[in-house]
Amino acid sequence: MSDLSYVEAIAVGLLQGVSELFPVSSLGHSVLLPALAGGQWAKDLSLSGKETPYLAVLVAMHVATAIALVIFYWRDWVRIIRGLWTSIVTRKISNAEQRLGWLLVIGTIPVGIAGIALESAIRNFLGKPVPTAIFLALNGLVLFAVERLQHRRREAVEEMSPDQTMVIPASAFNPGDTAPLHAITAEPLTADEASERRLSKLTWKEAVLIGGAQALALLPGISRSGITIVAGLTRGLRHDDAARFAFLLATPVILGAGVLKMPELFKPAVAGSLGPALVGSVVAGIAAYVAARFLASYFETKTLKPFALYCLIAGLGSLAYFLIAGTP
Repeated sequence: MSDLSYVEAIAVGLLQGVSELFPVSSLGHSVLLPALAGGQWAKDLSLSGKETPYLAVLVAMHVATAIALVIFYWRDWVRIIRGLWTSIVTRKISNAEQRLGWLLVIGTIPVGIAGIALESAIRNFLGKPVPTAIFLALNGLVLFAVERLQHRRREAVEEMSPDQTMVIPASAFNPGDTAPLHAITAEPLTADEASERRLSKLTWKEAVLIGGAQALALLPGISRSGITIVAGLTRGLRHDDAARFAFLLATPVILGAGVLKMPELFKPAVAGSLGPALVGSVVAGIAAYVAARFLASYFETKTLKPFALYCLIAGLGSLAYFLIAGTP
């Protein structure tokens, strides 16, 4: 068995930390990178190869990514866990924290079941360069499609004539919607708390649909964060709220999957790669934290279009290369 080098681990860690949160598919890039690099990298970084510790190292990097998300959203998780606990104790759901907590629980169940049942089979069957490149291009098309739909919706609202404009009673809005007040302290909510309040208004069915969309990320090339944000946008969420919900939903899934596969790291055959795995995981964690910070700000004003363009170019370009080279 060939151990991973520190250079390989650092490169994969950087790629994993960024691509797990950017809507461009970390699994897809984990397949495409070694195939495009060729040589020893193709051998060492093969997901389907039996003589490589690559999958075990990726497990460690996934755990590091999840930890970075917990650190970045630690205030949110404190409120969410507190809400779940108080809801269990009182046996009722009476505030936004409690409701958001249960929405996340319900939204996580579908992908948890799908991951346990299908992850290995899908990875072994489709985790090859050509299918991955196709799915990455499809991922870009989906991102473009939902942004086009959002644009048409905005145009339809802007083009409504005065006599077509809906009259919505003032009671339909929360007083001071730009700076709503905390229900207990009567102090202005922070931006994070206001976002959580908006997310808590999702229905149970919508939470299941948005959370269940993560299961599509089992297909290498389909982005977990991207497809979840798309699902959120189709349910009427803002870009920043959709991204927040996607990252909150992804945290327990990534962490749970990593912990479940953690024993892979301690097999004797992987011992020689533990050092690179540790260094790569640190890099992945730092990269994921920076990516989360960037995206939280980015989606306040911007859209998925640049990521859609990247996925289309990278997917179609990789596909052309593999077909010419005869790569399966």
